[in-house]
Amino acid sequence: MLNNLISKFNNSLDSVSAHCDIPCGIYDARTVMYHAVSTLRQIDILLSLKDKGLSQTSFAMQVSRNTTEKEKQAELVKHEVRVIWGDFMKGAHLEKHPEVHALAHDIMIAGSACKQDLHREDGIKLVELCNQFSEVFWDMKGIKSKRASTPYAPNIEVVIPDL
Repeated sequence: MLNNLISKFNNSLDSVSAHCDIPCGIYDARTVMYHAVSTLRQIDILLSLKDKGLSQTSFAMQVSRNTTEKEKQAELVKHEVRVIWGDFMKGAHLEKHPEVHALAHDIMIAGSACKQDLHREDGIKLVELCNQFSEVFWDMKGIKSKRASTPYAPNIEVVIPDL
């Protein structure tokens, strides 16, 4: 039945192309920033747990939950960067910003470092690399960007579109 339906359209379409899996055209580096800041926030929470006076059980449960979330957020950074880099950044974008390939690779490495260990410097580095990625992204979109501090912990500077 499906084959029959597809064959009816097959004769009427010349060609179809899309730049991604589902051509929605919605790309936004703010998702990258959200996940990078969330990764850093989970690192900060984990580093502060030893000073909370938790029971061994509560400590173990909190470490487990926050570690899981830290790793999830770091992986989401990597995913969002791969989608934007692989689906949106093409042709003239790459001619203007050839450094984006190395930057995307550096973000992959920094995201993995955040997943593998618990060093605040790794989280800071991930946010800064994502800031650089965001600056390039917004420039490719023809939108000015600016840096602003997050209004919540970890109160770090992030790149946002200047709308």
